[in-house]
Amino acid sequence: MLDPRQSLEFERPLVELENKIGELKQLAGGELLAAEIKILERRASRLRAEIYSNLSPWQKVQLSRHPLRPYTLDFISRLSDEFFELHGDRAFSDDEAVVGGLGRLKVLGGRPVLLIGHQKGRGTKEAMRRNFGMPRPEGYRKGRRLMELAARMKLPIVALIDTPGAYPGIDAEERGQAEAIAKNLEVMAGLPVPIIAVVIGEGGSGGALALGVCDRLLMMEYSVYSVITPEGCASILWKDQAQVEVAAAQMKMTAEDIKQIGVVDEIVAEPPGGAHHDFDEAARLVGEAVARHLDELVALSPQALLDGRYAKYRAIGSFLTETASQPPA
Repeated sequence: MLDPRQSLEFERPLVELENKIGELKQLAGGELLAAEIKILERRASRLRAEIYSNLSPWQKVQLSRHPLRPYTLDFISRLSDEFFELHGDRAFSDDEAVVGGLGRLKVLGGRPVLLIGHQKGRGTKEAMRRNFGMPRPEGYRKGRRLMELAARMKLPIVALIDTPGAYPGIDAEERGQAEAIAKNLEVMAGLPVPIIAVVIGEGGSGGALALGVCDRLLMMEYSVYSVITPEGCASILWKDQAQVEVAAAQMKMTAEDIKQIGVVDEIVAEPPGGAHHDFDEAARLVGEAVARHLDELVALSPQALLDGRYAKYRAIGSFLTETASQPPA
């Protein structure tokens, strides 16, 4: 059962109803109790459909940040066998906001891959240790080291994106935050192995893109992807945090918006009520999508992968051109 105190405001009526159903199921009741449970389950089903079919962009942003949402390691533990985490950037330290290692994908019969992603923390102590999923330069350099290792081993790469953005602290800037991100973009663009990136929560700015240059970009149904947070946008444009809902709508940052403009290749459905309601089902849906795309990519030659990746990013965006008027004859 979900804790209503950790639920979003718009989903609390549903969480309370589902918890009541769970409590009734734990009681030893007769037919009368079973009938009441069925009535409540139908009511919960209708309420769930009503809530999640009419979510605003801001509510989807809130879902992408849900404190109970599965994080990268939650997916990795369900997607892979024999995962072996690798640490350190071999230059400064081990940034725990980025995790990565070698594993075998269950959905592809144990195919070896490199799994990498941003990792947020649960609870105050772990969240601080993971820096709330905001990597410093050493996190991106660790990621680059592991992806270059995967290329040498001819292993596909699966990247899970979930970060508010790169850490903006002075220490990160002193150690070359911008250079670390830029180098990752350059390196990922030229890796001769399949790369699939999945936005599982927040995809924030260059901090997300540093693990997101790929052959196929997938987004979970209630994930978001944008150059800045709605809070940051509202602060810059209106200098008013009350405008975050307006900002979220105008930024076109939801999975549906990103699909419409041709950036994302597939939207991965989530369990009813969101991924935080069923980690196992969420991982199964992501795994099936990854397997489907990976099956297509592993059949391509390294040069075909690079050519397709180049074409993918060249094709993003729409442009209006004006034709110069012809002078009168």
